This record gives sequence, structure tokens and C-alpha cells, in this order.
Amino acid sequence: MPGPSLTTDALVLRPWPPTDAFQSFSIFTPGHGLLRIHRRLPAKKTSVTQLAIDLFDELSLLLEGTASGDAWFAKEARLLHRHAGIGRRYESLQQASAFAALVARNPGPSESHPAVYTLLRTAFAAFADSDRPDIVYLKSLYCFARDEGHPLKQHWFPALPVSDRSLAVTLINQPLARQTASHADVARLHHLLEAYLREHTEIHLD
Repeated sequence: MPGPSLTTDALVLRPWPPTDAFQSFSIFTPGHGLLRIHRRLPAKKTSVTQLAIDLFDELSLLLEGTASGDAWFAKEARLLHRHAGIGRRYESLQQASAFAALVARNPGPSESHPAVYTLLRTAFAAFADSDRPDIVYLKSLYCFARDEGHPLKQHWFPALPVSDRSLAVTLINQPLARQTASHADVARLHHLLEAYLREHTEIHLD
């Protein structure tokens, strides 16, 4: 008996090592959150050209599920956007990969999936275009935790050292193009935010 079908947009969070016949990917969708999909590799002698799916790609997919509902197979894949700029800088690739992995570990409840998908799109675009991926990651982590319902404005900000509060407001609220904080200052705020999240939330940071 054929399984269900699903048409969805998706962002690629992780490619898995291919087997002889299939390539697998962890993707995030606005309606179903985190999914692992499988895609049949073309036969070596075929002349059919297949879209090469890459990390951070935004795709339109037609998926077919198994009758048992425990696997999804990509029947069609169309590229909507490729965040090629991420791969041009090692730090951008490193930070974007870390944020993708964070979301994969913490996909959240179904009601949060549309917001998480929007945040991922925004973050990947910023990682591709900005020369300050450290700030992009900090802002993205803050927004992710805030959107999950954690009271950062009420609890984290007041607990910061007085000297860091104005810096935190600037880093979180100002557009990237207007940011001038040093890498050391951003790293310090990043450490303070992660320390708070480890103590007060169930977000898996690593």
C-alpha cells in the first residue's frame, strides 16, 4: 500500500554520507519541523541530470512516505534558493553549521515550526551576506530562545553585568550593518547567553 505524499518547502540542515543507492538529508519544514529524507541516487549509466542538493539550500520538495510512516523519500526536488555566500568564508560556514545543528537538536513543538523556519531563512541569508557571522549567530541564538518562550528580556538582560547591558541591547537590536562591537565583546556576550540557557532552559547547545 502506498504511503502518504507531502509537498513542502524545506531548508537543508545536514547531509548524511550516501549509501550505494541513497543520499539522506536532515531538513526543516514549516509544517512538519525536522524530517530526515532519502533520495535515490541516479544510476551511473543514466543521462538524467539530478539537482545536487547542498547544505543550507532552500528547496521545494515532493515527498513520499512509507506505509509505516517511518521514512520519507524525495520524489521531486526544486531549488528555491542557494545560500552560496556561506561557503566563501570559513567562519561563516562554521557558525551557520553550528546554528543548523542547534535547530536539528531542538526542533521544538509543532506550533513553533513556522517561526523556526522563518528564523532559519533569515539566519542563513545573513550568514551568506555578512562579514560578522559571530554577531549573526548571537542574534539568531537569542531569537531562537526568545521565540521558544524563554524570558530573556526579563531575566537574562537584568542579570548581565551593568557594563554589558548596553552592548547586549546594541548587538541584539541594531542591524548588522551598524554593528561595530569587537570579536572579543561578542564572544563574551555569547558565552553569557549560553551559560544562562544551560542553567535555565532545556535547549541542547551541544
